[in-house]
Amino acid sequence: MGLMGNLRNRAGLVIFVIGLAIVAFLLGDIIQSGTPFWLKKQNEVGNINGTSIDYQYFNALVDQTSNNYQQQMGGAETPQIKNFAVQQVWNQLVSQELLNAEIEKLGITIGKKELNDLISGPNPAQQIIQAFTNPQTGQFDRAYLAQVITEAKSNPQLAQQWESMLEQLRSQRLAEKYSNLVGSSVYVTALEAQDEYTAKNKLANFKYVLLDYSSVNDADIKLTDADYKEYYDKNKNLFKNEEETRSVEYILVNAKPTKQDSAATLAAIQTLKTELIASTNDSSFVAIHSDNKAPVTYYKKGQLSPALDSVVFNVPTGTTVGPFASEGHYEIAKVLDAKFSADSVKARHILLNAAAEGGIEKAKVKADSIKGLIAKGEKFETLAIEFSQDQASKVNGGDLGTFTRGQMVGPFEEAAFNGKPGDVLVVESQFGVHVLNIEKHIGNSKIVKLAIVDKAITAGKETTDAAYTKANNILSEIDSKNFAEVAKKNNLNAEKAASLRPMDNTLNGVEIPRELVRWAFDAKAGDVSESAFETNDYFIIAKVTGVNPKGPQPLEAIKSDIELGVKNMVKARMLKEKMNNALNGASSIDQVAQKLGKQAINVENIVLANPVIPGVAFESSVIGSVFGLPLNKPSKSIEGAQGVYAVQVTSFVNPKEMVESERKAQQKQMLSAKQQRTWGAVFKALMDIADIDDNRIRFY
Repeated sequence: MGLMGNLRNRAGLVIFVIGLAIVAFLLGDIIQSGTPFWLKKQNEVGNINGTSIDYQYFNALVDQTSNNYQQQMGGAETPQIKNFAVQQVWNQLVSQELLNAEIEKLGITIGKKELNDLISGPNPAQQIIQAFTNPQTGQFDRAYLAQVITEAKSNPQLAQQWESMLEQLRSQRLAEKYSNLVGSSVYVTALEAQDEYTAKNKLANFKYVLLDYSSVNDADIKLTDADYKEYYDKNKNLFKNEEETRSVEYILVNAKPTKQDSAATLAAIQTLKTELIASTNDSSFVAIHSDNKAPVTYYKKGQLSPALDSVVFNVPTGTTVGPFASEGHYEIAKVLDAKFSADSVKARHILLNAAAEGGIEKAKVKADSIKGLIAKGEKFETLAIEFSQDQASKVNGGDLGTFTRGQMVGPFEEAAFNGKPGDVLVVESQFGVHVLNIEKHIGNSKIVKLAIVDKAITAGKETTDAAYTKANNILSEIDSKNFAEVAKKNNLNAEKAASLRPMDNTLNGVEIPRELVRWAFDAKAGDVSESAFETNDYFIIAKVTGVNPKGPQPLEAIKSDIELGVKNMVKARMLKEKMNNALNGASSIDQVAQKLGKQAINVENIVLANPVIPGVAFESSVIGSVFGLPLNKPSKSIEGAQGVYAVQVTSFVNPKEMVESERKAQQKQMLSAKQQRTWGAVFKALMDIADIDDNRIRFY
């Protein structure tokens, strides 16, 4: 992972600009000179304002990001993790390129002295402080920093990592300067503070009469092209695509496991339970028979499924429990041992690569020599920088921080938890030979060693074949015109997804394969898939109903999506006429209600900042009108979200007057909130004018 990855893990770099800085040094001339134009485009994942993003560079970042997620979450890469990594890297690259262009345009720079101050000045950057803090004292270690800088001059690998860190610092500092520049342009006036205070604290008490849209029968509404156009023109800004999408109709043919499949899996694992009880090599048994192949190791409470967790800590050693159903699996577990142990360990290590040392035995001899140097008083941190092959920890003196069970490989974990604080041990693992120093044990609780065997409840051949046959029978008779009818004939629904995006992995919450998305973006409107797309639970037959380009959508493309809104607009027209007739000549809201055969409803203590009519709906237009009305006089008809209203204010309760100190505090709070939203607004504006080609769908 290297220095940069280690710093990210240690510092918890979740601030946006720091996240961008991680990849800033990779941006630049990513297309080699002399490469043919057609090959450039062929390998281009995207293009941001003329800066091409090459697939190899992009994919390296995706792999690194995916690995980081796997380490944080545990387990192997999943399609969800991969997709999240692709999206995260793309967002970072786009953001960084847009930000770099603005920084260059404004002439923002960072000088040599400024950079040196960030490294070794009176107030170093936070990354420097966190990376070069002495693990024993908890204090920033300037001598340790100087040692790394000196070492980097003669160590090419460390020099590369150090330069990467400097690029981080430069990028972060430039981003901070830009952010400060934009933030300083934001202000809040005393009048704005007063208005905000009033909106949150002035109370309105009023009565209202509502003619609900649902009171008009849909069958009585005849929508015209003019109605659709009127609604579209009023709300045109709502119908803008940020990226090209597809409208899709699809049929889900169920291929989920049946009760018979579940019963077959249960019978199989009950047989395995008998065999596990008799097993004399539990690790081998788990490796052969378990689907998830959970390691045969010690577990603490909270690390297991709820069913296992509630049982295994309370039964004698040698007991085999289960089977239990857990998230689509049946699982059993054999309790091999139980004891009390530390909850977590603080440790550091020096990793030797066995292959580079000439074999495992030679690596062990070298590790023993290093252990001997430590016993003679040599500093562990210095030896880690010199010898360790773990690039993520060596620059921090081998520091691994604090870890719990399940975070480290088996032999290393057992040594760390079973040893004593202060021990220096030589440990062999799949990564090589470690010189492990246990610094501290934290907490103490019961743990159990388990051999866990699980079997996924999967659809059997009979279930899958039946679903496959049904899907193919549907395909044999379906076309663009009869799509919905054939689905209905087979007791299925033709579902709709209005906006499938290139990097989506679901349709209305249903997981879909990438092949389906790629097909949809290669297809034309009206095309039906030639074969069914297979997932764990379904065979999916799809039809592209619309190609929706980036930018404002034409009325015809969204006509079906806005039908409800158009109906309510037409209903509002009818209901306003009815309300206006009742308002005509009425001097109170109660008279209006009487004319309509209703009763005026009383509402109290409503504030403008929370425009909700209790028990009805969020009604910003209605509440906004309330705060502009005179007392005891019926309003005009008001078109709201739920229907057409008439209101009458009975009283206002004004808040106490703000004193100067309160006003200043209000201004400060509002300014902070505005400044936090500034980058989002700036980024949205930059995105709106940016020229971005997104070709990720060709590669992922």
